[in-house]
Amino acid sequence: MCVNGEESAFGGGSGDPGGRRRRLKIAGFLLAGVLVVGAGGAGWAFWRLNDNIQSVDIDAALGDNRPAKVRSSPDPSSPDPSASDPAASNPSASNPAASATAEALPSGALNILVLGSDSRSGKENAKLGGGDEGAGARSDTAMVVHIDEGRTGATVVSIPRDTLVTRPSCPLESGGSTAVAYNVMFNSAYAVGGPVCAVKTVESMTDVRMDHYIEIDFSGFAKLVDALGGVMVTTDEDIDDEDSHLSLRAGTHHLDGEQALALARTRHGIGDGSDLGRIGLQQKLVKALLDQISSTDLLTNPAQLYRAADAITGSLTTDTGLDSLTELTRLGESVRGLSSAGTRTVMMPVVTAPYDRNRVVADEPEAGRLWESLR
Repeated sequence: MCVNGEESAFGGGSGDPGGRRRRLKIAGFLLAGVLVVGAGGAGWAFWRLNDNIQSVDIDAALGDNRPAKVRSSPDPSSPDPSASDPAASNPSASNPAASATAEALPSGALNILVLGSDSRSGKENAKLGGGDEGAGARSDTAMVVHIDEGRTGATVVSIPRDTLVTRPSCPLESGGSTAVAYNVMFNSAYAVGGPVCAVKTVESMTDVRMDHYIEIDFSGFAKLVDALGGVMVTTDEDIDDEDSHLSLRAGTHHLDGEQALALARTRHGIGDGSDLGRIGLQQKLVKALLDQISSTDLLTNPAQLYRAADAITGSLTTDTGLDSLTELTRLGESVRGLSSAGTRTVMMPVVTAPYDRNRVVADEPEAGRLWESLR
């Protein structure tokens, strides 16, 4: 079984009359929304959303023993020469609604690791995910988002969670480090070492530096879909998955947040029951979310915009380079020129593992060529 799937996850090209709005939303409707809320004078909303975000200092944890970071132009995480002057280095400190465009925006290439966590922590996540509230978390969804130099094009690479990898030794927050592990599932990295180990494992298997990290959990995803009024999704086959608790006939359905989350988690009720089928459903869901964002017109509905932004930031974990709305907004503004025509989604090429037909391994040299193109 050789898989090297590619599919555009963003509908509509440059001729789309809603092109400008869709470009903003591809970049991240939350980031654009922050500007709208701030422009309306709702400074309290800025601080509420800002305080929602949790962060992890991945750079400090991993040190310098990492793939090279190419910087042909300033990056959001670059040190500011005016750092000694708080007012100069952070104009929004006194005006939280200040636009990120007040300074020259970065335009260099970026690689961002985006994870969907299956954490059961908290009553909402435990209810949505099933199992015990204190159960450990794994990365249920993993994507490397590469933004090209100039930030007008992007590639989104999905990594199957069932991929067998060599998990490197990872530093632990409590001190010490994990042991190197061979032929283990990719998503075990997050389970044993959290975001830091997830990033180190991705960098080890790809030799691509992750400039940033973004994670959202079950509850945040479901709340986001509900804040948008649900999504419309068309399935090509009947789905009946006892694990995700989703039962759908083939056809078009309006899904609420809990149902959309179940769709994103479904694997045993479709195809051969592998993670590869789930990735296909997740790509459909990405399209549905973008369509709903476009039709909802969040940029002219501050109340609904705030609900969606609150849903995301309340369940968001980032690296310390993106742990404030000022930094997220600056990143969002820098990719406003990103169009749907310039964005593609692919899955890391994989083949069935020779020693376990229920797992996959990177298909070389194709996988290596893909990662090389992102350096």
